[in-house]
Amino acid sequence: MLLEALSAAILGLALAWAAVHRLPHRLPARALVLPTGVAGALFGAFVTHTALGAGGLLLVLLGSAALSAASLSLLLRPAGRLRRSSATA
Repeated sequence: MLLEALSAAILGLALAWAAVHRLPHRLPARALVLPTGVAGALFGAFVTHTALGAGGLLLVLLGSAALSAASLSLLLRPAGRLRRSSATA
């Protein structure tokens, strides 16, 4: 269990770090993104471990990566400006 949690935290940190470096213009401050990735991965590991039981480290890491990526995707902002047409035009 401890190995799963540590592996999930490292995986979440790596995913968050990659997102910060790949999409810096679409994400908020790094101080928010990195803990979000780690927390998402730890929660994903907890949910997957609870659902599947012990013994499946690879499946637990897959579940933690999926939930970490999902939580990081919630922080993304739109790429460009939203175009709104005027009501009078």
